Amino acid sequence: MTQTTSSTAGAVESRDGTRIGYWKTGHGPAIVLLHGSMQSARSNSMLAAALADDFTVYLPDRRGRGLSGPHKPDHDLATEVDDLAAVVEASGAERVYGVSAGGLVVLEAARRLPAIRKVAAFEPALLTDGTRHTAWLSRFDAELARGDVAGALVTSMYGLELAPPFLKVMPRRLVAALTDRMMRSEDRKATPDASTMRKLAPTVHHEGVILAERADSVDLFADVRAEVLLMGGGKGLPFLAPGRDALAARLPHCRRVEFADLAHDAPCDPAGPSPRGKADMVDRVAREIRAFF
Repeated sequence: MTQTTSSTAGAVESRDGTRIGYWKTGHGPAIVLLHGSMQSARSNSMLAAALADDFTVYLPDRRGRGLSGPHKPDHDLATEVDDLAAVVEASGAERVYGVSAGGLVVLEAARRLPAIRKVAAFEPALLTDGTRHTAWLSRFDAELARGDVAGALVTSMYGLELAPPFLKVMPRRLVAALTDRMMRSEDRKATPDASTMRKLAPTVHHEGVILAERADSVDLFADVRAEVLLMGGGKGLPFLAPGRDALAARLPHCRRVEFADLAHDAPCDPAGPSPRGKADMVDRVAREIRAFF
């Protein structure tokens, strides 16, 4: 792991027998950090390092990544909760954190798992606009099935409105070609165990499935009895902000924190060279999590 504290690998077995691997670091009460889309356990390394002096941090790989087993055809949000439950039970953790799709999973887990007492979520991917942000799934699946990984990733990027402004004015074919070149370059440099864009691409289908499953279902979270720290960024994904507003109004025990200058990926390790101020961004989020936990 790309962090200064030492870490060890471990694994548990989910309800359906799938291996869920994790990294473990630090000392103190157990917490679980769950990564988001197109990420792996290693994507929370900086955040784990910032919390390791106070907590024993568990970093699971969600299915299809790193240390964990593959997805199954019937994968859904309940599967994600079962996977997290296995880590929670083995670690004894009562505190969990998730970002983006991982944030949606930890909130759903708080509905179903009484053992979870506190939940922190950064820009959880709860949709409030029906199928608008999941209508790309069928095209994504078709492109992936014919081996057009770059095209599939571009489809999901546009479908989820993740494309930066300069890409929106470029021909789609050119964007796909640039994405393919980027993946080829990453493949050449990657270590055998690296979670590259090409390896992570199939997981995007399952992210779309769980986002669609829980879209327009915010009322269900009124059942959550755990305390919730709900975080977001002023430079985050605009289409996720209504979900946070709706959650804040329905969660019985909710504390809201908005970082005016942070983006959606602020708490996560950078995919490439660390940009200026990245450590400070992670530390700011870590301070809120530490105080809440």
